Amino acid sequence: MAKSDRYKNAGVDIDLATRLLADVKASLASTRRPEMLAPVGGFGGLFQLDLSKYREPVLVSSIDGVGTKLMVAMMMEKYDTVGCDIVNHCINDIAVQGAEPIYFMDYIGIGKLRSPLYETVLSGIARACKAANCAVLGGETAEMPGMYGNDFDLVGVITGVVEKSKLITGERIRPGHVAIGLGSYGLHTNGFSLARQILFKECGYQVRDYVEELGETIGEALLHPHICYYPAISGAFAAGIPLDGIAHITGGGLYDNVPRILPEDCAVEFDPSPLPVPPIFKLMTSRGNIGHEEAYRVFNMGVGMVWFVPAEAAEAALKIARGSGFNAERIGRVVSGRREVTVY
Repeated sequence: MAKSDRYKNAGVDIDLATRLLADVKASLASTRRPEMLAPVGGFGGLFQLDLSKYREPVLVSSIDGVGTKLMVAMMMEKYDTVGCDIVNHCINDIAVQGAEPIYFMDYIGIGKLRSPLYETVLSGIARACKAANCAVLGGETAEMPGMYGNDFDLVGVITGVVEKSKLITGERIRPGHVAIGLGSYGLHTNGFSLARQILFKECGYQVRDYVEELGETIGEALLHPHICYYPAISGAFAAGIPLDGIAHITGGGLYDNVPRILPEDCAVEFDPSPLPVPPIFKLMTSRGNIGHEEAYRVFNMGVGMVWFVPAEAAEAALKIARGSGFNAERIGRVVSGRREVTVY
């Protein structure tokens, strides 16, 4: 076979990609589920759904990215959490509808493929998928030196399945329902453009600056992983808890994410104070002069997910969430209204 280095000289090293991928194949293979019909590497991933488990299976899919959190990871030269971030974000997005995550696919667009960035990101993806029993079905790495420069982008696509009769849509939410908040550890994967503006441009921090009120460096605080709440949701299902609506608190915060699942005649009044606000949010809102409403629209402010349950099920739901390892508290109630959200 004729060999040429013209493509490599143009900035794309096919051999390096093959070699680095080989280093993480065992990690990716560890996520395999019985429904997979072929190993990772084919032109298309093959997954045969076991129809004997369902009467009316509904597939639920979502796509998302890590956003400019990747810029902080590059500044820190620390890539062991961003793979987990994209998987956990995607799992939460479909879990709120009751779906079990079954397979995940990733896209890495990068200016110049390099080690250990590549293997570390993929290992993080594999680790998060294995924890959720979600197969890595395939992925794509695109080395584009003229497009990304020295940067890279990370996107995930996930598919889950749920019995149609068990879909969580929010339509059962009624006035009197209790809002239960599950705590976050930080920004997760949203609000980083404003965070970088405040912390790096306005305050002049560097990522490795230790800040006493944080108890860690700026970079460490910003790179706290996106939490996967699926263990609590699956635990609630198993216990028969009526999760009538779930909102994943991502970009848009409580103000924009909660109305997506509310019936037209319902509104929510939140008092999120029972859940602690992570120090990084306190630092940014004080130094950046961010008002209350904007803070709860841009950031999660310590509330990573909200469950809506009937009042009589609230204590059982809290017990399940806490027993699954999450900080959980009552943070609001549903009232009559027109999908308005009030945050006190």
